[in-house]
Amino acid sequence: MCSNNFKVHLPSDRTSRRVGNFHGSGHSSSEERLDRARDVGEPGAVARLDRYVAAMSERPDEHSAITRFRAELERRGGTGRIVVLPDSVHTAQLAADALGCEVGAIANSLLFMVPTDGGDAADGEPLLLLTSGSHRVDTGKVVATLGIPALRRAKPDFVRRHTGQVIGGVSPFDHPAPVRTYLDPVLRHYDEIWAAAGHPAAVFSSTYEELQRMTGADELDVE
Repeated sequence: MCSNNFKVHLPSDRTSRRVGNFHGSGHSSSEERLDRARDVGEPGAVARLDRYVAAMSERPDEHSAITRFRAELERRGGTGRIVVLPDSVHTAQLAADALGCEVGAIANSLLFMVPTDGGDAADGEPLLLLTSGSHRVDTGKVVATLGIPALRRAKPDFVRRHTGQVIGGVSPFDHPAPVRTYLDPVLRHYDEIWAAAGHPAAVFSSTYEELQRMTGADELDVE
């Protein structure tokens, strides 16, 4: 998931209804109840969260950004599923907990700006790193390996212009124009990986081989 920092939260326009009474009026959120369950060691908490994720994966009135991504995923032959997570899930670790996977299986989409010679310092070339949530990117190593002048974290308007998406929901593909993309080989260690699905609340499942095929990304050690 997600993003320059993997964030997943529901949009303010609430275009997608929430399932059951997990967030019903007068009730505490599912995450709050599950947190309390974990604190007291209540059995069945994980199973309930699994049922919640399964229910959230089938939404008849999903956000248009997710619908667009779903169509592109199918066009590229993706075989995974799309899941919409609760609004309290805003880090890679929380996403991993909700999905029942290791944090390393979360493929963060980190968009950077590479300055161009003689160009506007705020308008360089986009570069997308799909990295495992288990570690941080060594930008100095990436710069040296690729032989580029610098690597700067992209600002929100730059992200929107080059991906058509917002920070927190940048997907590995489905951008207005192709973006130079690299894939962290650490993600190979996981049978199933999860990445942002074009919206801050949505993620999709894939495999390393499938994601590499769909993105055309080269491998790059980033730590």
